[in-house]
Amino acid sequence: MFGRSRVLVAVTALTAAAAMTLSACSSSGGSGSGNKGGSSGLPSVGKDASIAAGVPSSIASKGTLQIGVDATYAPNEYKDANDHIVGFDIDLFNAVAAVLGLKANYVASNFDNIIPGIVGGKYDVGVSSFTDNTEREKQVDFVTYYSAGIQFVGPKGSSFDPDNACGKKVAVQAATIELTDLQTRSKACTDAGKSAINIQQFTAQGDATTAVTLGKVQAMSADYPVSVDAVNKSGGKLQLVGKTNFAAAPYGYAVAKGSPLEKPLQSAVQKLIDDGSYNTICKKWGLTGGEISTSQINGATS
Repeated sequence: MFGRSRVLVAVTALTAAAAMTLSACSSSGGSGSGNKGGSSGLPSVGKDASIAAGVPSSIASKGTLQIGVDATYAPNEYKDANDHIVGFDIDLFNAVAAVLGLKANYVASNFDNIIPGIVGGKYDVGVSSFTDNTEREKQVDFVTYYSAGIQFVGPKGSSFDPDNACGKKVAVQAATIELTDLQTRSKACTDAGKSAINIQQFTAQGDATTAVTLGKVQAMSADYPVSVDAVNKSGGKLQLVGKTNFAAAPYGYAVAKGSPLEKPLQSAVQKLIDDGSYNTICKKWGLTGGEISTSQINGATS
């Protein structure tokens, strides 16, 4: 994906490409020589020896971090026309890795498989628009780097009201916080003696977006950056509906509970915030509205 406002263990990316991402790997940026920026519009970022000294020797000796990512969530993480994993999250984490003197190896996965992969040692870090919440903190720890809320999207000219959605069809990506929000809204409907919300769950966010575009549902719910991207790429077919960017919560990099990577990651994010590199990357993606000033370890707000 609030994080991919994503729920317990959870885009307009190209829908057809989404199915091809599930087992693909992509190495990108963040090497010890630094991110040289340049024509990409990215800042030049190099290794900070004092921060890098905190990286566990088992990782420092390899020089790479294994990163679990669901690359179906544009503009945060998705596949480009050349099948490369790109996006806001990718640019920012490449800079974080560069500060640590490391290279990020992105391994595409279903969103709800990433946290189990971290717990099981398959991934060092999960970088996939995870919302840091108290439920997820029971399984993994988080290093916060952004703040995003929920946003509904409907067809152009829609009068859809998320607060009056009883009996309506609404698309959502499975295993997300948006799904939890819809389930809570639906229960309120049935408790009031009204029809439940007809929640249509999709594995890939792109499929949820397509369902709205084709008129199969009356709205969808996703993270604010994703919903804005969907509208911008819809050719005038979609619009934002309901409250804007509500229930904002922090995105976080997911790591194993008690991981020695926590502090180096948090220090690297804070360095990028303090030196302006973070703002430059947020500006590139038009996401300055969710910038944070302080990175935290386990900064859940709910």
